Amino acid sequence: MSMPFYVSPEQLMKDRADFARKGIARGRSVVVLGYDGGIAFVADNPSRALHKVSEIYDRIAFAAVGKYNEFENLRVAGVRYADLRGYSYDRSDVTARGLANAYAQTLGAVFTQESKPYEVEIVVAEVGQSAEQDQIYRLTYDGSVADEQGFIAMGGAGEHISAGLHERWAPGMNLGDALGLAHDLLCQDPAGGPSRTLTAAQLEVAVLDRGRPRRTFRRIEGPLLEALLSSEDPTRDVPAADEPTPGHHDTLTGEAALAEKDDSDPS
Repeated sequence: MSMPFYVSPEQLMKDRADFARKGIARGRSVVVLGYDGGIAFVADNPSRALHKVSEIYDRIAFAAVGKYNEFENLRVAGVRYADLRGYSYDRSDVTARGLANAYAQTLGAVFTQESKPYEVEIVVAEVGQSAEQDQIYRLTYDGSVADEQGFIAMGGAGEHISAGLHERWAPGMNLGDALGLAHDLLCQDPAGGPSRTLTAAQLEVAVLDRGRPRRTFRRIEGPLLEALLSSEDPTRDVPAADEPTPGHHDTLTGEAALAEKDDSDPS
């Protein structure tokens, strides 16, 4: 009778962690950083259909790196969680902290109980009434949660970009300067080689704009993004919430769509 193959729990957890880290390291990087008007998300993502950055609820957004199908499942679960909680209680009861705790439980259970951990790293961010009230939570493949202050970088070049953000990011930066910093760091080669070129079309950019009345998430693309990234524009600011953004269309989902309809149609 053959002896069953035995692996110690410590070795099993180490192997799973190494597997997840290798998968995440192959992903293109995402940068999340605060600016004077809210929180900006900049992802190295040439796809116009497969988003790494998405809206979850009124003042909450989601960013991820890793396997798309796995973090898309998490995004959809987060939208359902937010819609159900906002409908059952109150819209103000939907918070980034609550969503991060729900994600942490899911990721932790998958890491310890399933045959393969999720190869993902995610950020849940909520914009507050002031910069001091902004919340940025980073969640790793094993369900660990970190409360980040000001900025975070994930993906293959995450450590290199984080080092650059520590040196160059400052509170109160305007949107153009924040996007320019993220773009510059994404272009750099972590190995020390020549910098590559990333055009506006190769970036996925969105913001949580605290100046908007309720639904603060908006995507920035096209001529507006090119202008913000251009050093020729000294103002580098985003148009007011009531001005149209070229190529931008708000998409209402779930309970958010019903609430928006109720606000605009008193009947």
